[in-house]
Amino acid sequence: MQVRQATLDDTHAIVRLFCAKIPRWQRINAQGQVEDLPYTALTIYERWLHGGAWLSLETAAIWLSHLLHGAGTPLVLLADNHILGYAEIYQSDEPAPFNAHLYLADFILAADAPAEATEILMQAVLERASKSHRLMAACSAFDVEKAGFFQRYGLESLGKVQHVTVTAQTGQAFYKATDHLNTHVAQIAGWGMPIGRITDARHQWETLWHSHWDAIPQIVARQTHRLHFSVSGQDAYVCLQQQLYEPRSVDVFCWTPKVFSMQLLAAIRDRAHRMGYRTLVMAVMDKVAHMIGSEAESAPYQQEIFYREV
Repeated sequence: MQVRQATLDDTHAIVRLFCAKIPRWQRINAQGQVEDLPYTALTIYERWLHGGAWLSLETAAIWLSHLLHGAGTPLVLLADNHILGYAEIYQSDEPAPFNAHLYLADFILAADAPAEATEILMQAVLERASKSHRLMAACSAFDVEKAGFFQRYGLESLGKVQHVTVTAQTGQAFYKATDHLNTHVAQIAGWGMPIGRITDARHQWETLWHSHWDAIPQIVARQTHRLHFSVSGQDAYVCLQQQLYEPRSVDVFCWTPKVFSMQLLAAIRDRAHRMGYRTLVMAVMDKVAHMIGSEAESAPYQQEIFYREV
């Protein structure tokens, strides 16, 4: 077995790995009922709803091309030219406590992969993480199996991210917010992500700030606003993404070189309200949640962040 960087010719095999993990293909029909359907009967968007770009050949090719142009590093595990596994990693640079690190976004193996496949692919990831001296990963705080996998390879919990909601409202914040279409990742070098950091600042920038899916009308219909904020001397890039089933609610993602401030939050709440939204949904760590205080209402979702010094 060997590990190498993926190529576009590997797209179909990687899609098969991800699709094999979906136990049932479904969609909501015109009557609002969930119905089971074969994979081939679903549209690209309906496949997307089961887990993203890797679940359809068309979107997977776009995403893999983006990775190969420098967004991240896609790795495949092969045996006799047969792809048995896939890992996706990102080089990141954030302030403490995250610091410079390699982020492991995906790690998936075929059901028939031999036992040593996991070790070989993970060692390839760890070798690449040694350049930045830290490996990081994340999963749902309720995913015992994946958390156990990280712990077997020496990753420890760095903390938990929780979802909170606050109302959008006009305020007394003095700020400037303009559309920001520049997608170059160098803009966020050394920046933190105090709001919306579910996985990793680099990974989410590559996922959210690029308009990869403008050819899919259902994704375009879900509005995404990419803005540059200037608030009391603090710059921030803020992505507001309309929630899938709650059009008056918006998910907030924020990158900034400075620590979280209530002035920045007031500006985001004001802008969202002026855009017609009523609720902001934010993933934050405990320190930020405490700063927001009683204005925030906790949601059940939690994500756990893991790290290992390499």
